[in-house]
Amino acid sequence: MRLLFRCPVIAAAVLCLSTAFAQVQNYPNRSIRLITPFPPGATTDALSRIIGQKMLENWGQNVLVDNRPGATGMIGTELAARSAPDGYTLVNVISSHVVHKHLFKKVPFDAIKDFEPVILLARAANVLVVHPSVPVFNVRDFIAFAKARKGQLVYGSAGTGSSNHLSAEMFKQAAGIDMEHIPYKGGAPAVNDLLGGQIPVMMASMLTASPHVRAGRIRALVTTSAKRQRVLPDVPTLQESGFPGFEADEWWAILAPAGTPKEITTKLNAEIVRIFDLPDVKERIGNLGTEYIGSTPDGLGKFMRDEAVKWEKIIKNAGIKPEG
Repeated sequence: MRLLFRCPVIAAAVLCLSTAFAQVQNYPNRSIRLITPFPPGATTDALSRIIGQKMLENWGQNVLVDNRPGATGMIGTELAARSAPDGYTLVNVISSHVVHKHLFKKVPFDAIKDFEPVILLARAANVLVVHPSVPVFNVRDFIAFAKARKGQLVYGSAGTGSSNHLSAEMFKQAAGIDMEHIPYKGGAPAVNDLLGGQIPVMMASMLTASPHVRAGRIRALVTTSAKRQRVLPDVPTLQESGFPGFEADEWWAILAPAGTPKEITTKLNAEIVRIFDLPDVKERIGNLGTEYIGSTPDGLGKFMRDEAVKWEKIIKNAGIKPEG
């Protein structure tokens, strides 16, 4: 009698498992939405559109790049966190994803717990640049220059919590210098003020700064990357310049809502690895000033946890208080 009672339960469990297996095997069988929490034209948007185009070519399913800018990326990211965990909604986040909770009092998601990692996509170095009127030509001279003007120098950034803001704070702490932060609404207006001499220094993104460096309008002193950059090969890294282990690049990663089956995140990971190994894609991301990284889903999960710990310490040491 007990066996007869339990058979329907077992049958239902087997049916659920077989249905889930079929869903994974048939994935994807409809359009995928790739939420991009920044405006069209940004690097995040460009990377998303590369993925979408190549997935369509290989899988035959449309990938809608859904731009949802606002609140430093939190609007689009929250939408992804609240979406069904079926592999048909993804989000392309940047490095600030793991520090929102230290910068804002109200963050509508948990950067780690509310997402399944898919792949660490790419990174881009920041570069310390100065206006030509600043009489220094290397990072050591700049440190001496800043120490002689303690608290008098100001530096610009793309905004509070941006990669170049936090990279500059990390550099300040490592070098033992004091500069006042002036946040802008984006990297372009900050660089424009640097070009005009309104601010003397900035830790800028490589993509934004490198054309002006090559044109001689601003001077690059050092980069935050582990190795020299193709677009500015003569500019040394901070690691080369006496700061071992210093690395503070902006990065991009693809995430899925928490609960997305591991078989699906693994399949997505393999597809994106394939995409970024294509010669034309390598050229396109190089032109964006970015470098492909790649990772396993588990590798991305560990990376984000490590980044969260790293930047929490930098933010606390800098005395940055949550807003809102």
